[in-house]
Amino acid sequence: MGDSVGNVDESSARERLAADRVATLAQIAALSRDFDEIVAANALVAVDDEHDPEGSSTAFERAHVASLLAQARERLAELDVASERLGRGEYGRCDVCGEAIPAERLEVRPAASTCVRCADAPRR
Repeated sequence: MGDSVGNVDESSARERLAADRVATLAQIAALSRDFDEIVAANALVAVDDEHDPEGSSTAFERAHVASLLAQARERLAELDVASERLGRGEYGRCDVCGEAIPAERLEVRPAASTCVRCADAPRR
């Protein structure tokens, strides 16, 4: 059994964060390839978005993949912050209220930095 940080098993948390990081890096790599393929395919064709019926769909596809890529990079940053918090012994505590984040939430969202109550609270 691993060391505990608050109500969290440190070794399990470290494993979840590492697994999520590997999956996120793989997602970033795949999305980067997809984005590059879209750009390369458009470069081969003289695309006039205004007059080409396919132009708007390729622009949408490019924007969609770029958005997914940005989200994956943000998730990677959140995982890195969570790993730092784990190293400092702060992992598993809500950034807002300081209460313990339920283990079930951390299992589903290893990078969670707020409890459910604070995450659901309206932003001010």
